[in-house]
Amino acid sequence: MTLDLANETLPLLGIAAWSGTGKTTLLEALLPRLAERGVRVAVIKHAHHGFDVDQPGKDSYRMRAAGAAPMLVASKARFALMMETPDRTEADLAMLIDQVRPLQPNLVLIEGFKAWPVPKLELFRPVLEKPLLAEHDGWVMGVASDEDLALPEGVDALDLNDLDALTDYVAAWPEQWLQRRQPRKTGVTP
Repeated sequence: MTLDLANETLPLLGIAAWSGTGKTTLLEALLPRLAERGVRVAVIKHAHHGFDVDQPGKDSYRMRAAGAAPMLVASKARFALMMETPDRTEADLAMLIDQVRPLQPNLVLIEGFKAWPVPKLELFRPVLEKPLLAEHDGWVMGVASDEDLALPEGVDALDLNDLDALTDYVAAWPEQWLQRRQPRKTGVTP
């Protein structure tokens, strides 16, 4: 599948960064603050390795192993939808967005799909000595760093240590979605 952002009404914001920058730590701090403001947030997280939310021997594991596609297990406290995708080389973000769409979140935060063409907030720590994604990725709309940086034109500068400002930025994203769902001009094809 491909994403059709020109017609996408569900606000999407990628959280992009190199490993060790603190993506999960930031999301963990932002989510309760966003909930306090009434923002219903879905999170889609990419895993770079095989993972399993099920346990060998459990009924749901046995049914999935026998070919159930998908397998949904539910209790009064939560549910999990599991599906084998052996024919895919990578997770399909468009399909995953469609999985959360019926739940009607106000915003979908996407962690770890940094190559996908979606608007992104880049987290950047110069101490890691990694390149700034915003330099070549026109989908990076803002950079949150723990140091002052020279950023490309049109990229919002945020303080990675200012949780209130980051909360404000992310909470405002749904209202900005219709105007910011296309890449910036970079001179580099996104």
